[in-house]
Amino acid sequence: MIRPLSLVGQAVTYAVFAAILGVFANGPAHAPAPPEKAQIVLSLIHSGKPAGECRERTAEELAKLAPNMRRKQVCPRERVALLVELEVDGNTLFRDSLPPKGFAKDFPSHVHRRFAVEPGVHRIEVRLRDSDRRDGFDYAGAAEATLAPRQSLAIEFRAAMGGFVFR
Repeated sequence: MIRPLSLVGQAVTYAVFAAILGVFANGPAHAPAPPEKAQIVLSLIHSGKPAGECRERTAEELAKLAPNMRRKQVCPRERVALLVELEVDGNTLFRDSLPPKGFAKDFPSHVHRRFAVEPGVHRIEVRLRDSDRRDGFDYAGAAEATLAPRQSLAIEFRAAMGGFVFR
């Protein structure tokens, strides 16, 4: 038999839960960027080149291995860190070295950053170094974009498409 006090307790619990949902459904207000600004989003996931050179195993090394593991060439798993640079109208907004992820440092490096900029015409340049060279960059992209308030420009990196894609 259901007790009346139990029913009242359930009703109060459901009412409190519904009130909490109602309050948070309408607030707090969140704006990803100021409404009077435009936004540039830099997003990339990319693996750097291997950190070392591949080498050939000697006959003695191959003989010590099980038959199913006898690959002649051995390459390091570790990758080099990426250097990413973003300039807008000649001002550097972002420059960072992105280390590879993973325990063995063999997973891709990630970056996803948003930058609020003034609306208007902007010259945007983005560069990426994914090798162990000391100067210069392996990939570069540039675009001129007219951005309106609340407009977002996405910059993605697609190695298969030749580099940076501006959308």
